[in-house]
Amino acid sequence: MPSVAEHHGVKSPLPSLWKFGGLTPLKLIKLSVKKIGEDELSTRSAALSYYFLLALFPMLLFLVSLIAVVAGPGSQMRDTIIATIGRLAPGSASTLIHSVIDQTFKSSSGIKLAAGILGALWAASGGMSAVVTSLNVIYRTPETRPWWKQKATIIGLTLTLAALIIVALVLVLYGGKIGEFVAAQVGMGNVFAVVWKVLQWPVSFAAMFLSFSMVYYFGPDVKERRWFWVTPGSAVGVTLWLIASVGFRVYLHFFNRYSATYGSLGALVILLVWLYLTGFAILVGGEVNSVIENEDKKAAELAVKKQEIQMQLKAA
Repeated sequence: MPSVAEHHGVKSPLPSLWKFGGLTPLKLIKLSVKKIGEDELSTRSAALSYYFLLALFPMLLFLVSLIAVVAGPGSQMRDTIIATIGRLAPGSASTLIHSVIDQTFKSSSGIKLAAGILGALWAASGGMSAVVTSLNVIYRTPETRPWWKQKATIIGLTLTLAALIIVALVLVLYGGKIGEFVAAQVGMGNVFAVVWKVLQWPVSFAAMFLSFSMVYYFGPDVKERRWFWVTPGSAVGVTLWLIASVGFRVYLHFFNRYSATYGSLGALVILLVWLYLTGFAILVGGEVNSVIENEDKKAAELAVKKQEIQMQLKAA
C-alpha cells in the first residue's frame, strides 16, 4: 500500500522513530499513557497472561527439545539451561516450571518426544498469536493477511524468539568458556577472553532488544514500516520488563503472601502475575511505537495538504 505522500506524488522515506514523531519526550509519555488507557492495555495484558500460560510449557518443551538436539538429551548443558529457564520466573513459580519440564522429559522419549516437538511449536505460537491480535488493536488496523500468512508469520516469530532465547542463555551461562576456547584457537591469549566476558552481556541484551523489535515490526498488519534494530518501543518494553521482573522478585522476597493466601496454587498465581507483567511490558512498547508512527503519519498528511495548497495558489 502506498504511503500518504506517495499517493499524492510525493516520495519521502519514513522518518526515524528516534525522532519521536516531532514530540518532546514528555509529550510522548503523556500521549502513550493516554493511549494505554484508551486501548485498555491492563485488561488486554490479563488476557495475554492466560494465553501465555497455555503457551508457556509447550514453548519451554520446544526450547529444551532444541537444546537436547544440540547438546544431547542427558548433557550437563541441557540440565543447566533447564534450571536457568526455571529461575527466570520469580518465587515458587520457578520451581513449578522446572518440575514440569523435568517430568515431561522423564515421561517422554524417542519418537514420542520428537513427534511432540511440532505440536509444542504449534501450541507455543498461541501466545504469539495473542500478542499479534493485541498489537493490531493498538495500531488500529484490521487483520487483512490470509490466515496461512499470518500463521506463518507467528510461527516464524516463535522460532526466531526461541533461537534468540537459546543464544542469550548460552552466552550468559557459557560465555566465559566460549571466550576462552576461541582465544585458545585464535591465539590471542587472555586479552580476548577478558574482552569477551565483558561483551557477552551487551550481546545478550541485544538479543532481547532484537526480539522485541521483531515482534513490533512483523506482528501487526501495518503496511508502511521501516526496520530499526532497536526502536523506542523495544527499549521501553525491555526496560519495563526488567524493572517489573526484578521489582516483583524483590517484593516476593520480602512480602510474599501468595502462598499463605492461595495455598498450593500460590506458585501458579505468582506465575500468572509475572506473565501479566510480561504482557503489559510488550504492549506498552508497542503503544510507544504506535504513538510515534501515528504522529509521523499526521506530519506527512499535513505536508501533503500544504503542498496541495501551494500548487493551487500557483495554478491560480
